[in-house]
Formats: sequence, C-alpha cells, structure tokens
Amino acid sequence: MKLYAMTGGATGIGAALREQLTKAGHQVISIDIKEGDIIADLSTPGGRASALAALRARAADGLDGFIACAGLPPVAASRTIAAVNYFGAVDMATGLQDLLGQRRGTVLLVSSNSAPMTETSHPLVQAFLAGDEAAALALAEAENGQTVYSGSKCALVLWMRRNVVEWAKAGVRVNAVAPGITLTPLTEQVFKDPQFGEAMRQFSASVPWGEAAQPEQIANVMRFMLSDEADFVCGSVFFVDGGSDAMLRSDAF
Repeated sequence: MKLYAMTGGATGIGAALREQLTKAGHQVISIDIKEGDIIADLSTPGGRASALAALRARAADGLDGFIACAGLPPVAASRTIAAVNYFGAVDMATGLQDLLGQRRGTVLLVSSNSAPMTETSHPLVQAFLAGDEAAALALAEAENGQTVYSGSKCALVLWMRRNVVEWAKAGVRVNAVAPGITLTPLTEQVFKDPQFGEAMRQFSASVPWGEAAQPEQIANVMRFMLSDEADFVCGSVFFVDGGSDAMLRSDAF
C-alpha cells in the first residue's frame, strides 16, 4: 500500500483517480475546498500553509506521491485561476518535497493541452515563473480567463522542466499530464458559458479520436505515471487528448 496526497480529489479527474488508487489498496489523503480529508482554500498563501501543516501531520513518515488536481476553468475569476492553478500546485509540491524524497516518491501535475496556446514570453507566464504572486494576480486581472488558464498551465510545465533535475537528485520524480477536453463538472460550466461555450463544443467535436474524454481515461494514464512501472519517467508531459495536440502542432513535440 502506498500513501498519496491529492488536491482537487472531490470531482472530475481527481475523483476518478482517487477511486482507482483506493480500489488498488492505496491510501489517498484528499485536500479540497469543500470535500476532503483536509479542507483548505488553495487560492491563498494562508490556505496552502494550513493544508501543508495538516498534511505533514498525517504523513510524517513520508509520501509516495502528490497529485495536484485542483484547478479552475477559464470561466472562473481570473485572479483565482492564477492563484489555484499555478501557485496552489507549485507551493503544495514544494512544501512536500522532503516527505516525497523520504520514499523516492513522485509529483504529478495537471497541465492542459491548451498550455502551448500562451507563449513562454508572456508577462503573466514570466510572473508565475518568478514566483511573484502579487504581480501574477494583478496581470491576471487584465486578461481573459482563457489566457490566464492556458498561461497557468504553460507555466506549470515550465516550472516542472526547470526543476526536474534538482528534484530527481533529491529522489523525487516530477511529471505532468496534459488532458484535452474532459467531461467533468468544471467542463460543463465552460460548455454553458456564453463566451466560451460554442468554441468548446466545436473543439470537442474536432478531437481526432472522435469524442471528449471521460475522467477515467485521464486517470488511467495518471495511475501509470504514479506507479513503479514508470519509475524512470522524469520531466515528461503526457498529452491525453485524443490526438488534438498533434493535430494542432504536428511538428512540435
């Protein structure tokens, strides 16, 4: 049995992964804003500190893995998207590095196949990577939700790639999964949104494999990435999107 910690395990992809892990006999400590073993608001530094303190008390002997599933869609408030999607993931992972290192554990981040839509040079992405939360939130307020969403997911992958060597030497694998459109409660909010809904429906219809993903299909890949079978995988981004990324960026990999 392994011990995992997960943010955003109440619904969607996180809930599907949590169910798969517990069915396999593992223990999952869930951190969420409404439902979970630890209730915390990851949009604030204080909420993250509270979550880390509670989690460290429950996992003093180490963690086998940390999964950052908590995230907000483009229709949420831009400041909150920035705070949760990037800082909520990075601060939690960083705060658990020593516990993960005790068991040669793994960090699994949730990016998106929309991450490449925002350039690395974008000021918001650079503010994320500089760790300047105040600046990032201020910049986010001036951007539309889709740009903040894709920018946060882009920065998350860049943070991973820039830190993977240091973390691997410390005994922690770090990887990311990049889902495409997945039928979750958060996605349903976007489908219903008057600004983004039609574009989402059109993009969903364009998936080469023929349909949007179910949460279990993303969780299947995530479960492998956490497993001992993937113990030499470090710094990888797994696009699980039915071929959409390859369709849009056929010469990029």
